[in-house]
Amino acid sequence: MADVNDDPAKLGFMILQFMRLSGVAFALFGAAILAGKIHLPTVIGGGLAIFGVVESLLLPALLARKWKSRD
Repeated sequence: MADVNDDPAKLGFMILQFMRLSGVAFALFGAAILAGKIHLPTVIGGGLAIFGVVESLLLPALLARKWKSRD
């Protein structure tokens, strides 16, 4: 099996998928705070939820565009 370090495209793909996954995790954690399941201030929950949505939807597209223009 080929190592990820052999192909920069594989590494980029893995980074984008990790960003999407961590963004969903942040959004779910923020939603749990907003729903009252986790006892933290709602401001933190709202911030985490918004950050998670932006991280999972917007940032991977911007990063992929930047990597594409580099070639």
